[in-house]
Amino acid sequence: MNHFLKSSMLILAILLAGCAGNTGNSGAENNTVAKSDTIETKTSEFIVESLRADDDTTLLRVAFIGDGEPKPCAEFPHTAAAVEQINTLMQTQPIDFVIGIGDVAHKGTEIQYEAATEVFEQLKAPFYPIMGNEEHNNTVEYYMYFAKKWNSSLEQPSYVLNHEKIAFVFASPDHGRDFDDSGASWILEQLKRLAPKPVVLIVHGAQKGVYPENADKGIGNQLFIEKVIPQPNLAAVISGDLHMDMDRVDHSKQIGQVHYLHIPALERTKIPDETNHTPMFRVMTIGKDGEVTIDTYAVGESAPLEKHAYSFSIALHE
Repeated sequence: MNHFLKSSMLILAILLAGCAGNTGNSGAENNTVAKSDTIETKTSEFIVESLRADDDTTLLRVAFIGDGEPKPCAEFPHTAAAVEQINTLMQTQPIDFVIGIGDVAHKGTEIQYEAATEVFEQLKAPFYPIMGNEEHNNTVEYYMYFAKKWNSSLEQPSYVLNHEKIAFVFASPDHGRDFDDSGASWILEQLKRLAPKPVVLIVHGAQKGVYPENADKGIGNQLFIEKVIPQPNLAAVISGDLHMDMDRVDHSKQIGQVHYLHIPALERTKIPDETNHTPMFRVMTIGKDGEVTIDTYAVGESAPLEKHAYSFSIALHE
C-alpha cells in the first residue's frame, strides 16, 4: 500500500477507519459539491485520434479495469498493481486509453474515493470511468467531483468517445446498476446518431440473463433490452459488476450480433464463490482490418492468459 499512498495521514485514516469496519463519511453531510441524483442527459463527446504510424496494423488498444470497492479496508493493492502493470505494458504496446466499468468506491465513501484517487493519479494513459451501483450510495455530483480528478475533461457521468472508425458509448446507470427510460433513451439516441459506425457500449452490468451465473442481476429496463440491444451497429457490451472468477465462468460470448465481455473485479471475487481470487484486467486490441482480440492479464504476470483469449470481427466505419 505504501508505494502508492503518498500521504501518511491517509494511511492512518485507512487503518483507523477503513479496517475498523467504519467505511468513512458517506459524503451525505459534508460534501463540498452540490447534491443531486439526476444524471445529465446532455451528450458530452470526445474525439479519439490514433497517433500510430500508417503501417501499424493496430487501430486502437484499450485496457479495462474492473470493480474495486474493497472491504472492509479502503485499500487498493491489486488496482495499484494493475495500474503499474498497464504503465509497463504501454512501453511496448501503446494503450490509447483505460476504461473503468464502475464500482470504484464501496458505498461511495470519501475514504475509498480518496484512496482510489491516489492510485489513478499514477496511471499514464487517459482514464475514462463510469459509475456503478456502489457510487449510487452517494450522489452523482460527489462521484463527478472525484472523476474529474481522474480525468479533468469529464463533465457528465455518461459520454461518448468517437473515433472515425468506431465509437465507445459510456453509460452510467441512473440508479443502482439499472437505467430509467431516460437513460436507456440516451443510449439509443447515441447508437442511432453514430450509425452505421460500430459501437462498443460500456455499462456497469449487462442486461439480466446474459450471465447465467447470476441471471437475475443486471439491467432490467425493457427499453434497453427491447430497443438498445437490437441496434444493428451495437458490436459489443462491456460490463463488470458480478465479480466473477474468470477460471470458473463463461466470461466472453456472442448472443445474437452482440459480443459480451466480462471485466473481472480487481479487489474481490464473489461468483461462483469467494474461495479463489485472481486479480486480472483485460486489453482490447482493434486492428485496422476490423479484427478484435481480447487479452486477459493476471496482475503480476507479463504475458496474457491464453485460456481467456477471445476474438471477433467488426465492420469498421468507412
